[in-house]
Amino acid sequence: MKIFLDSANLGEVQTAAGWGVISGVTTNPTLLARAGAKDFQAVVAEICRLVPGGPISAEVVSSDTAGMVQEARELADIDPQVVIKIPVTPAGLAAVKQLAAEGIRTNVTLVFSTAQAILAAAAGATFVSPFVGRLDDIGQDGLGLVQEIVTVMDTYDYSTEVIAASIRHPQHVVGAALAGAHIATVPFKVLGQLFEHPLTAQGIERFQADWEALQGNK
Repeated sequence: MKIFLDSANLGEVQTAAGWGVISGVTTNPTLLARAGAKDFQAVVAEICRLVPGGPISAEVVSSDTAGMVQEARELADIDPQVVIKIPVTPAGLAAVKQLAAEGIRTNVTLVFSTAQAILAAAAGATFVSPFVGRLDDIGQDGLGLVQEIVTVMDTYDYSTEVIAASIRHPQHVVGAALAGAHIATVPFKVLGQLFEHPLTAQGIERFQADWEALQGNK
């Protein structure tokens, strides 16, 4: 399973890229606003530079097909790495179909059911993003949905890859991997938490103390 960073904060992207563990980045209008981004396209271009070769998802904000397609073309012109995030609506999937014919990759977002994922794949989506945490918030099984969607994609040999999104904690990442997700897109805080284990910290402290004692005996 590949790991994407879910962020529009350039500092977070640079740090995570330096760790060598991310293969792409996803953004959305909320993340851009949180990062204080003034020039959306400039931020996307810089993320592409920081994560060379990785898919970088940038979201359209129009609600009609023509508007989405126009925005998508402008975003795709920023860099070949850019993938267009489009909501799973009738207008959105019509845009996905048109963009697929033009060779522009798409990431269908705000997916909360297997039925929606099937429609996205049928329209030609490159990626589909079921939202794990938001489903858990309302008492539904977010990881179960990921597993269902992966099963359908495998059964019918769809090329659409499944991105487990709305990840809230490290166990969501592990669960996404066990469910067969192709990708988990992870907030910076959760990505950092994946490194952590008390026995690792204890082991480092013990090794350091033993090394210092060894140096002191010379």
